[in-house]
Amino acid sequence: MATRTEAKRRQGSRLYAAVFVLPALVILGAFVLYPALKTIYDSFFGRFGEEFVGLDNYRQMFEFDRMRKAIFNSFLWTAIFPVLVTTVGLVLAVLADKIKWKTAFKLVLFLPIAIAVMSSGIIWRLVYDASPDLGLLNAAINVPASIVSPEGDYAGAVASLDTVIIGDDGSLSQPVEVGPEGAVSNIGLLRVPVEDISQSSVQAVILAPKQGTITGVVWRDTRPGADEKGVVEPEEVGLPGITVKLVSADGSPVGSATTGNDGSYEFEDVAPGTYQLEVNASVLQEAWGGVTWLGPSLVTPAAIIVGLWIWAGFALVVIGAGLASLDRAVLEAARVDGATEWQVFRRVTLPLLGPVLGVVFVTLTINALKMFDLIVGIAPGSVQDDANVIALEMWRTAFTGLGDRGLGSAIAVFLFVLILPIMALNLRRFRIEEGRR
Repeated sequence: MATRTEAKRRQGSRLYAAVFVLPALVILGAFVLYPALKTIYDSFFGRFGEEFVGLDNYRQMFEFDRMRKAIFNSFLWTAIFPVLVTTVGLVLAVLADKIKWKTAFKLVLFLPIAIAVMSSGIIWRLVYDASPDLGLLNAAINVPASIVSPEGDYAGAVASLDTVIIGDDGSLSQPVEVGPEGAVSNIGLLRVPVEDISQSSVQAVILAPKQGTITGVVWRDTRPGADEKGVVEPEEVGLPGITVKLVSADGSPVGSATTGNDGSYEFEDVAPGTYQLEVNASVLQEAWGGVTWLGPSLVTPAAIIVGLWIWAGFALVVIGAGLASLDRAVLEAARVDGATEWQVFRRVTLPLLGPVLGVVFVTLTINALKMFDLIVGIAPGSVQDDANVIALEMWRTAFTGLGDRGLGSAIAVFLFVLILPIMALNLRRFRIEEGRR
C-alpha cells in the first residue's frame, strides 16, 4: 500500500513538473528549435526558398571575396579578442583586489557592458573620427602634434605658376637669373583663404629691377574676375611675414628676407649668377589631419579595442569573484614557504582560477564568433567589406541587396557549426566540475 501511494506521489510530482516546464519548452521550441531547423532547411534552397539547390549554397559561400574576408576577420577576432580581454580582466581583477575603493573601480569598468553594443559602436565611431575637430582620440593626439608640427600661416597654399618647384619637404623654390641690371622674381600663391590673410596686408606692388638687387613680391594671386596668373593685378594683396631665403647655385645660403605688408622682399648686393629663392615648407604646412582609425587597414583592430572596452568589466567582475572565493590559507601557506608574489600568482592563484578563466574565455570566444552589432555600429558603410565578419555577412547576404535567403541561411549554419565545438567543450567542462563536487 505504501509503495502504491509513493508511486502515485511521484507520478503527481512529475505531472506538476511537466506543467511548469511545458511553457518553457513551448517557448524554446517556437523561438529556438524551429528557427534553427528552418534555417538548416532553407540553406538547401535557392534565393527565394523555392528551388532545391542541395549543397550549392555551401560551395558558393566560400567562392566570393566578401565571405573569405569575413572568415579571416572572424578568425582574428577569435584569436585575439578572448585572450586580450581575459588577460586585461585578470590584471584588473588582481589590481582591484589590492585597493580600498575596489567596488567603485569595478562599477566604473562594468558600466560599458550595460550600454547596447550597437550604441557603443556609434559612440566610438565619433571617438575615432579622423578629424581632430570631431574625433576625441585624434583631438588628444593633435595637442602634441600641433606643438611638434604647427600649422603654417598660409596652410595648404600652392604656387600659381609651374616655374615654382615643390620640394620633397613641401617647400617652394624658384630659380632666378641675376644680371648686371638685377632681377625681379615674384611668387604667387593660390588657395589662400580670405580669413588667413593678415589685416595688415595691402595691395601687392609691381616692382622694377634694381642693379645688384633681387626684388620680388609674394602675393595672393587670386581675385574675382582675374584671368592671368603670375601677374600682379589690382585687388590682389601681398602676403606679409613670409621668410624668403636666397641660395646660391652650389646650395650655400646667401641670405634671407621677410616680406612686408605689400608682400615685397629685397636682397641687396647680389653678384650676377644663378640663384634659388625658397619659401620654407612650414609657412604652407597644413594642420595635422588625424589618423584614419576607421580606414580599411585599421578598422578591425579599432573595433577589437572597443570590444575590449565593453567586455573588460565583465571579465573583471567574474574573475574578481573567483579571486574572492579562493582559500586565503593556501596563498598564505605559499608565502610562508618563501614564495614571492609572482610565484604565488603563477603557481597558486592562476591554477586555482583555471575554471573561472575558462568560463570567461569560452564566453568571449562565442561572442567573438557572433560579433555583429558592434561592427554595424562602428564601421562606416565604405569599409564594412574590410571589417566584415561571418555574422555580419550572413545578415548582409540574407536581408540587404537582393536578399539571398538560401545563401544567408547556409552562412548561418556555418557559423553555428563553428560555435558547436566550443559549446560542447563548455558542457564537458561543466560536467567535470559537477563531478568534482
